[in-house]
Amino acid sequence: MRKLVFSMNVSLDGFADHEVALADDELHDFAARLLDTQDMVLFGRVTYQLFESYWPAVPEDPQATKSEVAFARKINAMRKIVFSKTLPGASWNNTKLVKGDAIEEVIRLKKEDGKDLAVGGISLIQSFLNRGLIDEYWLLVQPLIWGKGRRLFDGGTARLDHELVDIKTFKSGVVVLHYSLDGKQASRRGHP
Repeated sequence: MRKLVFSMNVSLDGFADHEVALADDELHDFAARLLDTQDMVLFGRVTYQLFESYWPAVPEDPQATKSEVAFARKINAMRKIVFSKTLPGASWNNTKLVKGDAIEEVIRLKKEDGKDLAVGGISLIQSFLNRGLIDEYWLLVQPLIWGKGRRLFDGGTARLDHELVDIKTFKSGVVVLHYSLDGKQASRRGHP
């Protein structure tokens, strides 16, 4: 059975926003290695549109770093699902638009064979959290106070106890916290 895994940049004060990230080569290399353990990315509409507007063009951008290009090639090639009732279509390659129930789709996908499933988008993560569907968390705690935006864990979830599997520290000061509902299994599978 596949696991549902999310990674998210968060500020010290708990805000999750794409502008929060200190997006250097070390962060992009880490994200690319994490994608090696996954074979599909699940997006909410907002995060999908953010990624779709940027990553497809990166491999041809002469100013992109090798790390950005490597991440872009991986995510561009992966199968993707965007959950949205309002998006008219999905043009990013290998993307399927699902207008139906995201919870039912994820339960079905987790039962399939394959690598883990990645999930991106605060609203989507919160809905999966509330149903106990997320198996692993990679929190990339950015060394800054942001003071605005959406908090990752707002929304009143039930208490879920997790095991700390690993901690990494990047040169930029980013601290990566890896939590799992089943830490022993996560550490046996390997991680970036």
